[in-house]
Amino acid sequence: MLIRRAEVEGRLTDVRVRVEQVAELGDLRPEPGEEVVEARGGALLPGLHDHHLHLLSLAAAASSVRCGPPEVRDLDGLARVLRAAEGPVRGIGYHESVAGILDRHALDRLVPDRPVQVQHRGGALWMLNTPALAEAGLTERFPDGRLWRADEELRGSQPPPDLAVVGRRLAAVGITGVTDATPRLSEDTVRLLTALPQRVRLLGVPTGARLPPGFEVGPWKILRPDHEPPDWEALRDEVARVHAEGRAVAIHAVTRESLVVTLGVLSEVGTIPGDRIEHAAIVGAEAIPLLAEINPVVVTQPGFVTEREPEYRRDIPADEHADLYRYASLLDAGLRVAPSSDAPFADVDPWRTIAAAARRELGQFERVSAQRALEGYLAPLSDPGGAPRRVTAGAPADLCLLSVPLREALTCPDSGFVAATWCRGRRA
Repeated sequence: MLIRRAEVEGRLTDVRVRVEQVAELGDLRPEPGEEVVEARGGALLPGLHDHHLHLLSLAAAASSVRCGPPEVRDLDGLARVLRAAEGPVRGIGYHESVAGILDRHALDRLVPDRPVQVQHRGGALWMLNTPALAEAGLTERFPDGRLWRADEELRGSQPPPDLAVVGRRLAAVGITGVTDATPRLSEDTVRLLTALPQRVRLLGVPTGARLPPGFEVGPWKILRPDHEPPDWEALRDEVARVHAEGRAVAIHAVTRESLVVTLGVLSEVGTIPGDRIEHAAIVGAEAIPLLAEINPVVVTQPGFVTEREPEYRRDIPADEHADLYRYASLLDAGLRVAPSSDAPFADVDPWRTIAAAARRELGQFERVSAQRALEGYLAPLSDPGGAPRRVTAGAPADLCLLSVPLREALTCPDSGFVAATWCRGRRA
């Protein structure tokens, strides 16, 4: 394939792709039988990488019912959407501002005659009615219908998700590689992900897992219950065990307390290259020096600050808004920071995340330039927060072509500018 007149790092050039690699750049002529793509001055970038999302949940979300703000804001609205859905109901995006934390009895009053399972927007809590508990065989284990971190238990009660649809959706916004942060993935479940054209790095598979070609093992995801006090000893023991295997860790930290405990444990146990903190959703200014001293990669989600702004303004004091999903201050402290979506819990579109990072209203001092946020999406899957990948001879042909020059795209980031995406040299 020959891509003609593409903007690459500020200059117009032709780019030839051969055998899944960028073969050469320059003033090139088409070869016999070669596909020619006219870029017409649009920017050609390495394909974007989302450094933290959940592929199975993203696939399942396509057939789920939205149960929280802004679509649903009160009990009457929740009743309407649940009753309007046909057959078994899988609800997502619920927030306690709608009608409190639900249990089986509350859901039975809304829909008593067919299975209903509703996920809290944070992803950790599932709330099931009586028919759903019975169908999943979980009535005795969870008599109140509240299941914490139970995706694995519920996975078997759902039809296999369509990952090919997810792959096309990711390609449509320019994504050619992802890090899946779903914990405790079985080898059978991983095989479902082979429907994706994207490169996939997995945090939720054990060391030594047999993976399909094109998949790689990342740091080990450590996910302690958000609804319980942080357990120092359990976290310390798990980090020490994983480090002893020579593997880095990716520690989930969405509360102020969990971050403090995480930093304390890493300070005691020590870090190894590749250690990550997932989310760092609330970082007090006093924690930044210790965070910089320990120096893990921070994988953040600027999109939440924009998507959940009304709830954050209502629930979080104004003087703490800058603590939410910090970005600029972490970079200033010398930390490596990688943006991501956490999809489906926020929008998977990287261009919306880039816009949120550059234009956030809550904690405006945490803004970074759109260029800087894009560079985070261009970092290798194996080195989030590292140097951005480049379109050069010998590089993998994971490419994103925009319909406009890069400066224009970054002035108003929008996935509508994505003209084509190639994964391993094939249009996705």
